[in-house]
Amino acid sequence: MSDFPQNGTFLGRVWDADAKGPSVVTLRDNNLVDITSADAPLVRDICEMEDPLGYVRSAPGTTLGSLEDFLGRSPGDPSQSHLLAPCDLQAVKACGVTFANSMVERVIEEQAAGDPSKALAIRERVVSLIGTSLNNVEAGSAQAQKIKEAFIHEGIWSQYLEVGIGPDAEVFSKAQVLSSVGYGAEVGLHPISKWNNPEPEAVLVVSSAARIVGATLGNDVNLRDVEGRSALLLSKAKDNNASCAIGPFIRLFDEQYNLDDVRQMDLQMTVSGEDGFELEGLSSMSQISRDPQELVTQTIGRHHQYPDGLVLFLGTLFAPTKDRDVPGEGFTHKLNDVVSISNADLGTLRNTVNLSTRCAEWTFGVRALMQNLSERKLI
Repeated sequence: MSDFPQNGTFLGRVWDADAKGPSVVTLRDNNLVDITSADAPLVRDICEMEDPLGYVRSAPGTTLGSLEDFLGRSPGDPSQSHLLAPCDLQAVKACGVTFANSMVERVIEEQAAGDPSKALAIRERVVSLIGTSLNNVEAGSAQAQKIKEAFIHEGIWSQYLEVGIGPDAEVFSKAQVLSSVGYGAEVGLHPISKWNNPEPEAVLVVSSAARIVGATLGNDVNLRDVEGRSALLLSKAKDNNASCAIGPFIRLFDEQYNLDDVRQMDLQMTVSGEDGFELEGLSSMSQISRDPQELVTQTIGRHHQYPDGLVLFLGTLFAPTKDRDVPGEGFTHKLNDVVSISNADLGTLRNTVNLSTRCAEWTFGVRALMQNLSERKLI
């Protein structure tokens, strides 16, 4: 990957075909190095250490092959070693409506009841009410409350107003432990959905002690029509087979890269379709309405513990409105779309769109992982 950052300390996972299970890897001189050991058989174990960075930098290991070689391999075939999502036992959580600007599109989804043909008229009405930008609106502030009151006065009440600009963040479970897919894998759309989109997001890696140890990229695949019908369908809209992509690697925080870099990062996204359609998008973390540290604090603490830590999607500014087929109905995925999410400090996460019913089934769960590690005498 020519655009992969050449500095930094990276932590990830591969499916080891010989071991018939996952191995922990790091990058050294553009090679993947297996650093799995009985002291740290899991990424979770390293993230729970007092000094994850120092451990990964000094851990002995075995070179598995070049980064370029692994990036060219297709996941899903257990007979071939390939990249996995870089998290393992961590809970996979996500924050929604963390950008006031993207909140507008969530309100439109709800007002349209999941019908894309109604979206344009509602969007025009909302824009006439508040303008085209909600930059620098701080969630929970007096200014945010005035915007909320203006929506309600115009009869455009929405529960998204509360989580978008109110005091409490929306935090939900995005995927089950071990179910996330990594670089190169197919990402899944539930076959009932006719209006959907990718969501390029920064993802924080957080220990059980609520310490943020690093960051990576994620695609929070979203079914706009399903969630738009009812917020109670959020789990059906968000958590499906292969609907969560994370990777390619976790970049551990160090002297040159920390949470301030995440606060200012830009995520570029492209969608390339077999029909010749091209979509480009940008999500700028500098426009987030809730600070990433605040989102972590609202997720983990005395009110809720995560003994194996968590990975936390921070939400997205991106909400595609570019028409693909029918004027006024905006964007929706087609099968075999290639989605690339990139950042100069974290590399590129690339996946191909398919139906969740056609993506490789998720069969390697916690029980299988523990048995595999035991057979390898790693636990």
